[in-house]
Amino acid sequence: MRIVVCDDEPLARERLVRIVQESGHEVVAQAKTGIEAIIAVKSQQPDIILLDIRMPEMDGIECAQELAKLNHPPAIIFVTAYDHYAIAALKANAIGYLLKPANKDELLEALHKATNLNAAQLNEIRKLENPTARPVREHIAARTHRGVELIELKDIYYFTADQKYVKVRHKEGVVLIDDTLKELEQEFEDRLFRVHRNAIINIKYLDFLEALDAGQFQLHFKGIDETLAVSRRHLPALREKIQSM
Repeated sequence: MRIVVCDDEPLARERLVRIVQESGHEVVAQAKTGIEAIIAVKSQQPDIILLDIRMPEMDGIECAQELAKLNHPPAIIFVTAYDHYAIAALKANAIGYLLKPANKDELLEALHKATNLNAAQLNEIRKLENPTARPVREHIAARTHRGVELIELKDIYYFTADQKYVKVRHKEGVVLIDDTLKELEQEFEDRLFRVHRNAIINIKYLDFLEALDAGQFQLHFKGIDETLAVSRRHLPALREKIQSM
């Protein structure tokens, strides 16, 4: 893969360059600001850019927004010392968000993920959204002991309310996020479905509905043994959804 590395800190930039080169990828240019990064991308046409966020002249988020306007923008992996830019990074269509000092294994995993994106996925990530429309996320950002993790929506089974947070059950485990169920349901109305006031599911993992005693129902998922209760209020709509699948 052809890669541009952009960071205003020389030592951080050198470390990223070393990891990239040791992994067998090619660093085609280095940049210290967002403006330099755009120039490098236009001239070198890289596959990926490793991009810092806090930089002079033009920060990484602004740079990513400008890169998205190109006919063939690179895949973007942010490498930053700040975890609170994760949502902005997602809106800028980043496919990775790593905290400094970037862990070598995590960086290589992000590069591997970018390398293995199929054409359809990459086109979706790079698609320039209508400026007046709300960007469509393909990832959910969660703070964990490893920093900020980006979890692909397609790998999430369901969301449930958990006191002040929302629990996300995905293929690699469980995390907590700050989004509300209502916000998630509205944003992903074509992919998520409410089955209870405290639960919404990824419709593609819905397997079947089971009747229990006393008029209670629970649903089963494809790929996991867990079940969720279905409220009587949402049962008719769920049955209709199942019949239409």
